[in-house]
Amino acid sequence: MYSNFSLASGHAFDNTQLNFQKCIIAGNWTMMVSLAIVVSSLMMTFQFDHYFSIPLQIAGHLATIVFAGLFKVGYVVRCVGVHGLGYRVF
Repeated sequence: MYSNFSLASGHAFDNTQLNFQKCIIAGNWTMMVSLAIVVSSLMMTFQFDHYFSIPLQIAGHLATIVFAGLFKVGYVVRCVGVHGLGYRVF
């Protein structure tokens, strides 16, 4: 089984497996952080818009687009790691 958010200390990996494990971990962390930022920026721009100025709302809209794209990049990095370890279910 591959690790999700940190390297498992009890396993011995060769260099290739270790690199794919790091891809999975980096992809998962990228997805989690970017998801949190996207949800925060969506809440800032649509739910609580009356608390924020127009420049901050513009920044929130831009952050939504940028970090949604970063979420997708994180998923691709994760898929590369999972595929490299031989799993067929992503």
